[in-house]
Amino acid sequence: MTWLAAAVSLKDMTSLATLPPAVRVKTLRVRVAHVSESVRAIPQETAVAFVYDAGSEAVMMATPADLEDFALGFSLTEGIVADAGEIRQVEIAPRENGVELRIWLGPERGRSLATRRRARAGPTGCGLCGVESLNDALRPLPRVEGNLKIAAADLVAAMQALAPRQTLNLETRAVHAAAFFVPGEGIVAVREDVGRHSALDKLAGALARLNRTAADGAILMTSRVSVELVQKSAVMGAPILAAVSAPTALALETAEAAGMTIVGVVRDDGLEVFTHPWRVGTDSADDS
Repeated sequence: MTWLAAAVSLKDMTSLATLPPAVRVKTLRVRVAHVSESVRAIPQETAVAFVYDAGSEAVMMATPADLEDFALGFSLTEGIVADAGEIRQVEIAPRENGVELRIWLGPERGRSLATRRRARAGPTGCGLCGVESLNDALRPLPRVEGNLKIAAADLVAAMQALAPRQTLNLETRAVHAAAFFVPGEGIVAVREDVGRHSALDKLAGALARLNRTAADGAILMTSRVSVELVQKSAVMGAPILAAVSAPTALALETAEAAGMTIVGVVRDDGLEVFTHPWRVGTDSADDS
């Protein structure tokens, strides 16, 4: 897999007047019998446009950090590319009202995307980007294979270990995180964003750039489990998706069909397994 460096590195973006991930604002802090002025960090949110081969594909509201990972991960989870090597170059271009991620595809993928665009009959929204019908929104997913099994106690411990690694959330208390946990290694990557699906896209990009496969571990989310998260995780090949909150009914239906294990309501005292429970080991005598 080949990944060409971005034309504009995130480290160089300070000179381009881009937005920081968080800003500090004045607030009026009200407590019992006490009112005072205070300063709080809040997450930044900006429009991020995905532009492939000079053609606009989608606009997402996201935190302006880890944008190279966002470009790669979104391209992978939305099926625009099947491998990072199909992307020739990424240019991060700050604009007055947001950021453009200018992504240049290899010839074959470029032609495939052009054909996909011509088939569209109308405008699309950014909730489910690049789709215009119910059938497209609930697209068939690859079957998640593999015999990975993780102990319930290890998933609880991994979620506990995630909290102190959410650096932006520690500062703002207002963003989601997506992380990748591998048994025997721990958490190998964490990405944060105001949007849960954007955090997962950034994680997908980070794993691709690390040459890691999602089949080797579990994805951890600090949010509810929506169908978009299941779809993206299935494309990544993740056998287990675990979250601090509960899943939606459609998310469970989709995960069941894709062969993915959904673990929800992960708390310090335990968790709940919703689909394909054989991947989650317990201390029960009948556990196999």
